[in-house]
Amino acid sequence: MSPQPAHDLPEDRGEANVLIEEARGSPPAKEAEAGGAVGWVLSPVAWFRMLIRELHWSFVLGVVATYGISQGLGGGISRVASDYYWKDVQKVQPSAAQVYHGVTSIPWLVKPVWGLLTDVLPVAGYRRRPYFVLAGIMGVIAMLIVSLHSKLHVMFALLALMSGSASVAIADVTIDACVAENSLIHPHLAADMMSLNGFCSSVGGLIGFSISGFLVHAIGSQGTLGILTIPSALVILAGILLKDVHIPNFPYGQAHKKFVEASGKMLRTLKCPEVWRPCFYMYMSLALSVDIQEGMFYWYTDPSAGPSFSEGFIGFIFAIGSVGSLVGVILYQNILRDHSFRSVLCSSQLLLSLSGMLDLILLKALPSWHRGHILRTAHVH
Repeated sequence: MSPQPAHDLPEDRGEANVLIEEARGSPPAKEAEAGGAVGWVLSPVAWFRMLIRELHWSFVLGVVATYGISQGLGGGISRVASDYYWKDVQKVQPSAAQVYHGVTSIPWLVKPVWGLLTDVLPVAGYRRRPYFVLAGIMGVIAMLIVSLHSKLHVMFALLALMSGSASVAIADVTIDACVAENSLIHPHLAADMMSLNGFCSSVGGLIGFSISGFLVHAIGSQGTLGILTIPSALVILAGILLKDVHIPNFPYGQAHKKFVEASGKMLRTLKCPEVWRPCFYMYMSLALSVDIQEGMFYWYTDPSAGPSFSEGFIGFIFAIGSVGSLVGVILYQNILRDHSFRSVLCSSQLLLSLSGMLDLILLKALPSWHRGHILRTAHVH
């Protein structure tokens, strides 16, 4: 969404500040005195209505469709269904499944390319709408191929799932561009927009993981992947309805030059210490983190060497992570938003390191007889 003209911006800053204060709400004690439980319910509703009023309903719809439904709900369903698809349909080994999972993540590694395209290359005169529509169409086609082809070759299945991942990544970077533009127009709402993104993603993920196991049990992994055409279709709808400024007579002959200029600006930005240091830290943090989720999934579902969890319980395990994410969003919006990023990041990384030891506790620390009793109790027949 391109920046609005000056005459479209709120003229009364006092009124805008009142709306913000109403949306953010007063301290919990005052809310409890004013409305009790009703105040706790109405405060998020007022906050959501304020965002719609200030940022336009089509933008909020795009956030809900992209973060809440496509990434959250669709990502939760896809995470469990794709694991069962590789294990039960393609019958690949855990090591191969881990490699395929990494390959499907490649579109997320090249997100800057999608971002540059949305910024410098409008399609049919629009910078955002066409990329939402393209992302949705890619997702629909990819999921239909996987769900309808019963004997799909593993390489074609990998390409289809990677295309589905690319569709989500393109929609993600496009809505991120909209968030960045709105943050420049409404800097006082930047933190609120980040909270909205995290809230939608967490709630969607919680719902998606909660129902994913039951869907796999009821209609199989391929049928469950076919359901993911619905989130992709909603991304198409959000793109069509998005408020986007039309750019007539765009000089497409200079698109290459603009792409080179934008790439140069990005490289100059990366040279700033305030930018490259956090980027380097995040890169090292991710590069040095060993991902064994596929191996853990095979162990979870192994009837001989593992606990043989059911599909529903597997979805419940993943849903716990979305609950933690939702709690984190609520804490940030109400308590941590005014703290420095350095202190928040340091504390969160320490908690993340400690939480990473929980799998080790499950496998090693508990006595074998007690662990077996717990796992048999957790197994849902």
